[in-house]
Amino acid sequence: MTRPALARRSLLTGGGAALSLAFLGGCATGPGKVQVAAPKGPVLTVPPLRASIDRITQITVCTRPFRPQGPRIERMKLGDKDLVHHYGHGGSGWSLSWGSAMIATDLAMGTGAKDIAVIGCGAIGLTTALQLQRAGAKVTIHARELPPQTRSSLATGVWSPDSRICLEAHATPEFKAQWAGMARASFDRYQTLLGLAGTPVEWIDNHVVLAPGNGAAPAHDDRPAFAHGLTREMTPELRSPRVNYAAGSHPFGEREVLSVSGMMFNIASYSHYLLSSFLELGGRIEVREFHSPADLSALPQKTLVNCTGYGAKALFGDNSLVPVRGQLARMIPDGDIRYGLFFNQVSFVPRRDGWVFQVTGADEYYGFGIEDATPDRAEAERAVTTIAGLFAGV
Repeated sequence: MTRPALARRSLLTGGGAALSLAFLGGCATGPGKVQVAAPKGPVLTVPPLRASIDRITQITVCTRPFRPQGPRIERMKLGDKDLVHHYGHGGSGWSLSWGSAMIATDLAMGTGAKDIAVIGCGAIGLTTALQLQRAGAKVTIHARELPPQTRSSLATGVWSPDSRICLEAHATPEFKAQWAGMARASFDRYQTLLGLAGTPVEWIDNHVVLAPGNGAAPAHDDRPAFAHGLTREMTPELRSPRVNYAAGSHPFGEREVLSVSGMMFNIASYSHYLLSSFLELGGRIEVREFHSPADLSALPQKTLVNCTGYGAKALFGDNSLVPVRGQLARMIPDGDIRYGLFFNQVSFVPRRDGWVFQVTGADEYYGFGIEDATPDRAEAERAVTTIAGLFAGV
């Protein structure tokens, strides 16, 4: 696994693991008994997964809205209306949504308007609408699709604030400072959502199983590099301790394991929480489709916030947006599995609304530029069998 792949899945942003000796046998003494030396250092045990391709219930594909420059958060005029653009978060939409929405809210409220329209009802649209309500605005969401039909409803569901956020060339000091503010604000808000009914957000342990050769440098190519290490550089306090397990101290064979902790979003219950909260605060939703910026002129609100994600490419002609295909193999949950796995370019996330398995590729260019949302059964089966193979013989 290359370092970019680790960074993209945010499996290196925390630490911790459940410890015991269940998979390692025991030590015995006395006549006729062979004494087995206890492993040195920490010991990891995890309940095995019941993962098999016949338990796949669905294969879903989403399109992440990547912009080389990073998210577009700016205000402009659209005829007699003020339009705030708020989209293009790559693989960091759920993670940065609250902090990013704070910036968009300040821009929208700066017009003096109290009746504001939000265009789009995905992760960015819903959090922006809630932030506007908290700032005192009356908010109407206009959207073609509502959860679970939105693109962001098909996301992996992990805390990954610097996943495909921009290209390295655009990671200026000003951008990094803005990103750090968004990450900290979002992290703080997520701490207030822990323990709520339905478990919209929770902490889990993630175990990165390092296959031979994982430490090798990636092959050189001429593609521009993505921004890396923003969490390590700008928000080190958001990183949790890490635990390393040597071969023989875990159930995954002759490999090294790195364990960290991170937040997981159970997107079904989290989306329900966001929608319910918005409606409880007096918000309104109108289902409608916009084909061009001119269609927005029919809205009664004078201040609009565009949270259409990848849809902004067609609606506003933003050709800087690049689709990044991501596919999930969804599976029936089995048992109280509260840990994630990353092995051989495949991730497993134990979401309560259905386990998800995903091929991530060797670097962040996996799925880059691919708009096709047709499910790939072979890719889904590869994801499941790769993770299931870690438990062969257990």
